[in-house]
Amino acid sequence: MKIEAPTLSALPGIRHAFFTREGGVSGGIYAGLNAGVGSRDVPEHVAENRSRMAGALGVPQERFLTCYQIHSPDCLAVDAPFAERPHADALATATPGLAVGISIADCGPVLFADPVARVVGAAHAGWKGAVGGVLEGTLARMEQLGARRANVIAVIGPLIRQPSYEVGPDFIGRLTEVDSANGRFLAPSERPNHAMFDLPGYIADRLRAAGVGTVEDLGLDTYSDETRFFSYRRATHRGEPDYGRQIAAIVIE
Repeated sequence: MKIEAPTLSALPGIRHAFFTREGGVSGGIYAGLNAGVGSRDVPEHVAENRSRMAGALGVPQERFLTCYQIHSPDCLAVDAPFAERPHADALATATPGLAVGISIADCGPVLFADPVARVVGAAHAGWKGAVGGVLEGTLARMEQLGARRANVIAVIGPLIRQPSYEVGPDFIGRLTEVDSANGRFLAPSERPNHAMFDLPGYIADRLRAAGVGTVEDLGLDTYSDETRFFSYRRATHRGEPDYGRQIAAIVIE
C-alpha cells in the first residue's frame, strides 16, 4: 500500500508515505487505491481510498490535505484543514497532525522535511512545475515557516523515468532554451528529433542547486511498474479514457 524512504523513515516524529495503487476498493482502469478526486472513478470509492491513506498516516480524513494541481510553481503554507482544495502544486506546514500531500500519475512527487525546525512539505513536480520553480517555491515557503535549506531532506518518489519518457522537438527546444546545459538530461531516442528525458535527474539537480542538504531518489518508474503504480502516459498509449492517481504525503506527529 505504501513505500517509505529510508532518509525520512529515520526521522523521529515525522510520518510519510508514497502510496501505491495497491490496497484500495476501486475497479476497472482505476483498480486499487485510486485517490484521484478529479478522475471519473466512483466518488465513494475515491473517498474510501483516501480515508485508508489518511488512516495509514494516523490522521482523520479531513486532515489529509491535497491541492487542485495546475502545473504551477505555487506552494501554500497551511495550518488548518480547508473545505475546498486550493489551486496550487505544493503544500507546506509546521502544524502537527496535518498531512500535506500531492497526487501523481507520472509527474514527480517530492516530499520535504526539516527535522530540526519540524517543517514539512510536498510538491508536484512534473516538467512544467520543475522548470517553473515549484521546488524552489516549496523551499521558500518552508523557510517562511522556520526551515533551513541545509537541514532539509528531499525525497523523489515514483515518477516516469528516462527509459519511459520520450519527448518531442518542442519539449527539447523549450527545455534547452531555459538553460543550454539541460541537454545533459536528454538521451537519444529511436525516433528522429525526439529524446528520452531524465525527469528525476533534472529534479535532483534543481534541488541541489537550491541548497537542499540531502536529496534521495527512490528510483521507481510509474510507467513500467503497472502492478504498483498508475501512469497517465501508459493509459494514454493504451487509449484508455482516464487514469488513476497515487498520493505522496507527509505529516508531523
